[in-house]
Amino acid sequence: MILTESSDAQAVVAGSAHAERLGELLRHGSARIGVVGLGYVGLPLAVALAEAGHEVVGLDADQDRLLRLGQGVDYIRGEHAALKRLLETGALRASSDAEVLGSQDAIILCVPTPLTPNREPDMSFVEAAVARVAAHLRAGQLVVLESTTYPGTTEELVLPPLLARGFTPGDSLFVAYSPERVDPGNQKFDTRNTPKIVGGLTPRCTALAQLLYARIVERVVAASAPRVAEMVKLLENIFRCVNIALVNEMALLARRMDIDIWEVIRLASTKPYGFMPFYPGPGMGGHCIPIDPFYLTWKAREYDFNTRFIELAGEVNMKMPAEVVDIVIDALGTRGKSLRG
Repeated sequence: MILTESSDAQAVVAGSAHAERLGELLRHGSARIGVVGLGYVGLPLAVALAEAGHEVVGLDADQDRLLRLGQGVDYIRGEHAALKRLLETGALRASSDAEVLGSQDAIILCVPTPLTPNREPDMSFVEAAVARVAAHLRAGQLVVLESTTYPGTTEELVLPPLLARGFTPGDSLFVAYSPERVDPGNQKFDTRNTPKIVGGLTPRCTALAQLLYARIVERVVAASAPRVAEMVKLLENIFRCVNIALVNEMALLARRMDIDIWEVIRLASTKPYGFMPFYPGPGMGGHCIPIDPFYLTWKAREYDFNTRFIELAGEVNMKMPAEVVDIVIDALGTRGKSLRG
């Protein structure tokens, strides 16, 4: 069953006392929410939920981060006044004590998912966060993973430690995946007007996740399963990775052909359909594009599948820093200068 709007979710929670209770708390903004991981995803999310009327506790293992947060320093967006107001009223508080998770109605995991030195998924942060949740889990809680990861993570990595406590998904325990969609610095799209994808283990899990995010997002869209929602996030970032690689390669060729790639992109952008502008740069930057595509390449090997487009895009983008250095050397050379010094 696929729900398309959060309003449909209210009818789905019926039949489970735990779901009905949690649904009422979420609808009225009285649910207590824990956000694990207060980085560029977790802190703005915690603030948004607190501003929507929820009592929110943020957990992080970084003591320096917690100290700054306690002083009212918004180290992500710089909106110190709003943060201080929430801290002063008690709507938001920070802690390193995982015991508080037992008193929360919903728990959202926003921890890092980096790559190992061998370019394989490093799931240690997710595993540690899930272990902390499982140690204090109680009946009727909703647990949502937001960290970008490979399809199957919610069911294969998050669920087993929670089920070990003896709860039943969709009845006494609710688990879902909802990929973060954060674009730092974007002046047009923020948490409120960026649609949110949710995929639960059961229709009730999905419905409750919809009710949670409907408090802070204008539109919440349901996926049929967590692995579908996990793949959605990877597709979004791989789309960008591949197109960045394409325009980077075009830029290098255009330079050799003495063609201004910026003019080419500007003119191509006049086409009202079938084209989306991407711009060349010194390689892949940010939190997502250099990492997320390779979570899928790793998982694909389990299915005896080679993701050639992703690998090739990664090769092109990783060569760009050296290409940019060569361009700088040439530019300085035409002015009689050396890069040395």
